[in-house]
Amino acid sequence: MGDRNEPLHQIKSRRDSALKALVAGVPYMQWLGVQFDRRGDELTAILPFDEKLIGNPRLPAIHGGVTAAFLEMTAIMELAWTAMWEDMEAGRIAPTAEVPGSVPRLPKTIDFTVDYLRSGLPRDAYARARIIRSGRRYASVHVETWQDNRSRLMAQATGHFLMPQQ
Repeated sequence: MGDRNEPLHQIKSRRDSALKALVAGVPYMQWLGVQFDRRGDELTAILPFDEKLIGNPRLPAIHGGVTAAFLEMTAIMELAWTAMWEDMEAGRIAPTAEVPGSVPRLPKTIDFTVDYLRSGLPRDAYARARIIRSGRRYASVHVETWQDNRSRLMAQATGHFLMPQQ
């Protein structure tokens, strides 16, 4: 897996397959349509706009629960991807959506606090998570979401997670 002679397209394909397998493990994320743009080990979550995401049709605004779920899923995927990356690159694991059980278990949420900063407009949203602390048992993550302009956040959150035992 971590072979230096492995062609670049195979490495990219392996990484994309591993990310796809992680996302496939969360049916609600699939229902919302959440996608991830991967650039090396950096992930940007994308929530494509869909009418079903609207909570208040008079504004219209994305439902706060959808925003919170999007933030939480972004944080969990960042933790899982970061934990998996080193093992995957060293060739110790080869997760794939086609092999059930090949994907490591996801972290479990202990608590999650969301700050809603502005209404989510009827358009795509983006999010990035930053791991504040990560140990063998516990992790803390900060995550932000925006729409058109990253400096104008729609919401931000801080979460604490129980890391799965390997």
